[in-house]
Amino acid sequence: MDIRTVATRAKVSIATVSRTINHHPTVDPVLAKRVWKAIEDLNYFPNTQARALVSGKSHTLGLIVSEITNPFFPELIQRFEECAVARGYEILIASTYYDAKKMESCVRRMIERKIDGVAVMTFGIEEPLLDRLANKGIPLVYVDSRSRIAPARTLNVDYRHGIRQAVQHLAVLGHRKIAFVSGPLHLHTSKLRSDAFVDSLDEIGIQPRQEWLVQGDHTMEGGQEGAKRLLQLDDAPTAIMCSNDMTAIGVMHAALGAGLRIPADLSVIGFDDIHIAQFMFPPLTTIRMSCKYLAEGAVAALCSEMEFGNLETTTHNRTDVTIPTELIVRRTTGIPRNTLQDLNPRKSDGPKRP
Repeated sequence: MDIRTVATRAKVSIATVSRTINHHPTVDPVLAKRVWKAIEDLNYFPNTQARALVSGKSHTLGLIVSEITNPFFPELIQRFEECAVARGYEILIASTYYDAKKMESCVRRMIERKIDGVAVMTFGIEEPLLDRLANKGIPLVYVDSRSRIAPARTLNVDYRHGIRQAVQHLAVLGHRKIAFVSGPLHLHTSKLRSDAFVDSLDEIGIQPRQEWLVQGDHTMEGGQEGAKRLLQLDDAPTAIMCSNDMTAIGVMHAALGAGLRIPADLSVIGFDDIHIAQFMFPPLTTIRMSCKYLAEGAVAALCSEMEFGNLETTTHNRTDVTIPTELIVRRTTGIPRNTLQDLNPRKSDGPKRP
């Protein structure tokens, strides 16, 4: 069975079947419906490799992520695949684990597979590697890169809004000793989050203390080590904000190991709002960065670049996509310890006087 059989069954030309399978927008909807009905009746499966040879396109979108072991990225991959499949594309996934050699290998795979477009969602990738993709004419979408590469669009995460909400939330509760465990500061996105935290403290008149700004590595182990350093200080913080949820989970484990109660003795806030955050005990207060918005924005931007990328810039205005963030308050934040002690009724040392 081949494309000719489908064309005969649907009573259309072979070209119409080909354009329908490739989701070409010029196909008459009535004819397209007949083609898809014939494909279903015949249980026909298009040969994607043959299609790629004929069309010169793989009908595949690449997705480069940092680490699949972080629950944030499987959620992102699932959303990205849903969006890509809905537009007629398959996906190829590569993971860098923040390693330069693996990053280079990921880029090489994308080029060898003749990927139609690549979403770089690593939150930190070497810019020369992006140049290699761009030089091949492959449309790109990346997160928070500092460079301007064509053909490419940027997904700009509004870190400042969510982090500002979180700092103000803690300040309203009465916290003034607020620490931050960042990601690796050589990553641009980690630096953006750390800067947003410092600026948000300054905005409400709190002077950030250097010993309360700890560099982590976006892992639970890094969160544990960061919390241990902070909790051993003579003047320990009453609240710890984290650059991602995995770090926050590590902070919670270290605090519990030290005999502290959350949030009675220590408030904790994460970033990302991964699915398991709401099932932690207690449920984690965090800043939501929507995987849905990231995936939809990335796929839409790639498809737009593939459709308009070869046109004159005067007819296609490239615009970046802003990804919103917002604070999700759960149960790991509360009033600092001893804040209300003067309001508690004091125990009497003896019998009450009449």
